[in-house]
Amino acid sequence: MHSPLALVRDPATDSPDGPGAADFSPEALDALEHLVGVNLARLRAERQLSLDALARASGVSRAMLAQIESGRSVPSIKVLCKVAAALKVSVAAFLRRHAVNGFEHLPADRATRLVSSNGRYTARSLYPDAERAAAEFHELRIAPLHTEAGTRRAPGTTVNLVVSEGTLEVSVHDRRQLLATGDAIVFDADQPHSLRNPGDTEARAFRVTLNAEAPPRWDVAPHDSARHTVS
Repeated sequence: MHSPLALVRDPATDSPDGPGAADFSPEALDALEHLVGVNLARLRAERQLSLDALARASGVSRAMLAQIESGRSVPSIKVLCKVAAALKVSVAAFLRRHAVNGFEHLPADRATRLVSSNGRYTARSLYPDAERAAAEFHELRIAPLHTEAGTRRAPGTTVNLVVSEGTLEVSVHDRRQLLATGDAIVFDADQPHSLRNPGDTEARAFRVTLNAEAPPRWDVAPHDSARHTVS
């Protein structure tokens, strides 16, 4: 059967010596089988469904469901879609590590906070940050007349920021944009950038950072032109 990992990386185009090779190691696949199995068992138990009942609802055989739950088989995306539809969840629910109960409560008093400039700048994490995420979500608080330099990220990283209270001046290279309450801005985070609060009250904003995806490793070695000749 095809692993769900095939949607993320095609082993046929990956170098066996490249960074993605470990994703297809026996250990990685065993971990994936276990993760999918644990989540399927949890979701089925929450809905008080027997294997037979889920098999009838999804069209996936009881034997196959039992194999998935026990970690003896990694289902194809087609099978996962059928089971997800029957359980009324997304396919991603089978691949999550952080949500034991199908969701994760993030109490404000336990959130990870980055505090700098003697407390004049605070970034509170609004997402589970135990693992690297494709998107990061932060609440920002900037003291009056304070300027905070942004951290340059990898090429392809994008920031989407919206001001919820006060005003902010966003500088990207030598260009500046003043944002009032409710205004938003999107920019590439691999550039030099900074945030400045020009007002006399604290400014508050919410920032979503979309991390750059690892680009595919294309074969860029010179090819014999004869190989590309169309007869």
